[in-house]
Amino acid sequence: LTQVTVRSLVWWIDVPGDLRKGDVLDLLVEPRDGAEPVVQAVRYKSGKTGQTYRAYRWKAPGSAHARYYLPTGEELEQRLKDAPLDDYEQVTSLLRDGRGHQGVDFRTPIGTKVKAPFDGTIGRKNWNLRSNGNSLELIEDGGAKRTALFLHLSATSVNPGQHVRRGEVIADSGNTGHSFAPHLHYQMRSPSAPVLDPFKTHPTYR
Repeated sequence: LTQVTVRSLVWWIDVPGDLRKGDVLDLLVEPRDGAEPVVQAVRYKSGKTGQTYRAYRWKAPGSAHARYYLPTGEELEQRLKDAPLDDYEQVTSLLRDGRGHQGVDFRTPIGTKVKAPFDGTIGRKNWNLRSNGNSLELIEDGGAKRTALFLHLSATSVNPGQHVRRGEVIADSGNTGHSFAPHLHYQMRSPSAPVLDPFKTHPTYR
């Protein structure tokens, strides 16, 4: 339940750095046998910011997944422009969630199409299979020479040395390697930074 709750809190504060004694957290939780609980609503009063944050889970008509929404009607989660996925269920890990994770995890069904976020050349493929599973490395043409890593894929449709364009399908998401549930691990770096936060590197929107 803590891990599921943190997925909401990280969009408002840094966890655990911004937590304070006396903060108030209220949850509306749906327990599920054999599966992680579903948080239907969350309200968090922060002693550091002095604000009270709220979010509510709702599935919009025609949407494939339920998402969390602010009282204003905006989505809680930010989205990436030129993202590797057109759609996904939830962001389950961020760099700022206190877990020491170096990438972003997008929960999505096996077989979801993975796209190149920028023009580039395929570097490594399927290294460290035991931990990464099927994986790809994409090196940006020009610009900041960013490198994007895609891990736990079910299949890939490109090979090292191949040039791809932004938005081109390069793989299918999966659950291979050291992975406990279907998701895409998306990681970025550059020659000047071993770890880049995609939510600071990509333009974002809600």
